[in-house]
Amino acid sequence: MRNPFTGAIAGLAVLILSSIAMTQPQQGTYEAPLWKYDGRNRSAGPGGPAPVHDLSGSWAGPRSGAGVPDSKPGDVPSMTPLGQKLFSANKSLQKYNPAGTNDPVVRTCDPLGFPRADKYSIMEMAFATMPDRIVVLYPFQQQWREIWMDGRELPRNVGATEKGAPDPRYYGYSVGHWEGDTTLVVNTTGLDDRTWLTEAGYPHSIDAQVQEHFTRTDHNDLELTLTIDDPKLYTKPFSLGTEYFRWVPNQFLEERLCIPSQVVEYLKAVGDPAGKP
Repeated sequence: MRNPFTGAIAGLAVLILSSIAMTQPQQGTYEAPLWKYDGRNRSAGPGGPAPVHDLSGSWAGPRSGAGVPDSKPGDVPSMTPLGQKLFSANKSLQKYNPAGTNDPVVRTCDPLGFPRADKYSIMEMAFATMPDRIVVLYPFQQQWREIWMDGRELPRNVGATEKGAPDPRYYGYSVGHWEGDTTLVVNTTGLDDRTWLTEAGYPHSIDAQVQEHFTRTDHNDLELTLTIDDPKLYTKPFSLGTEYFRWVPNQFLEERLCIPSQVVEYLKAVGDPAGKP
């Protein structure tokens, strides 16, 4: 019989592991693909130079067991008074246990949103290339976002009151272009301000501008840097650091779900009775 708390515990465990260092096993030798991703027991990619203008496929992150370098920390941002007020109201799981946090992902399985999904993809992510866009696939909650490559501009009036203004979205509005053969530059805005930039609880406004640089340094390796510009909440642009990924030959990724009904039961039976720190 399925344990009713399995999904809830798994979802919370992934959140916790995103801030805890783990030992990186060495890559193993090739075995035929199974219906389960195992970064410790798979072949390495073919190596060689990066293909031109192509991130397609699945990528293992720093906590995948694939021997990927750990994340490089970003800046400690300098906040405006409003930014500090909003940040002080966010109680992250890093500082509070499940009973004390008000992280909407932990408490109710709300979407991670962007750019938190990038920072949270410590296990894996994937890219699918289409004629006019690139789709980023996030295994946690089976979510995805579109990066439009057709030359359109970002919307300038997200959340405005006039007729036809687009609504804020959890994953915002993204446009991209290639710099050279192997770096994809993506600009995103229109983020729903109920989400956090990272699990630490940094807030953002609807008007925040996020820039990603995906650089495929060779066939097997990918680096992602993230910068934020949000003058309403921060006194200057700042970096969210660098993430590293390794190409997955068998292209198989785990299903990682946070199931609201199971989280409610887990918090009721285990998390909340444990109390706040």
